[in-house]
Amino acid sequence: MYSFTGWSSPEDVPIWATGLLQVPLWIGFAGAVWLAAQRKGNGLVADFGLSSRPLDAPVGLVVGIACQMLVLPLLYWPVLQVLGRSSDELSEPAKRLAGKAEGTVGWLVLAVIVVVAAPLVEELFYRGLLLRAMTKRGWSPWLAVPASAAVFAAMHFQPLQFVGLFAFGLVLGALAQLYGRLGPAIWAHVGFNATTVVALYMGAP
Repeated sequence: MYSFTGWSSPEDVPIWATGLLQVPLWIGFAGAVWLAAQRKGNGLVADFGLSSRPLDAPVGLVVGIACQMLVLPLLYWPVLQVLGRSSDELSEPAKRLAGKAEGTVGWLVLAVIVVVAAPLVEELFYRGLLLRAMTKRGWSPWLAVPASAAVFAAMHFQPLQFVGLFAFGLVLGALAQLYGRLGPAIWAHVGFNATTVVALYMGAP
């Protein structure tokens, strides 16, 4: 595949192509939501909680940034000590992705992928569809939120990042349950991802 496109390894794939490769996954997520919406027929707001209020943005952004800057470092300090791993290994996937961004356009594409598209599509699927489906089928929120968080973390296919993604998934699920809509969770996801992008941009050569 790489020889056909002229890229010798995954690291050579440009940021625009990386974005295009996300499209099938997003189509799958959106398609699952669309199929469920066709069966329910009440709309994205009623069936999946896709709505936001003015206070959702500041609340969600503060939660997301705090999780990235405070909660995860505290959570991972003992984990990395036990596993004998370093923080550089933990941030390696994000650094590899950022390494594909070249110039202003590259960073804008990265921001659209990570900060805009991913939070909206993933929250609609994991908290709007999956979590709500679990609770509507009689799952206690105390079971449904961790279960949906585990699926969210596992679907990123990054073993070392699983703990942090699972913890953040718990926060996102709790926000969705507490507010009864996706607005706070979407904005928290935006803040979480944006903090990483800004940190990578500031540290870029």
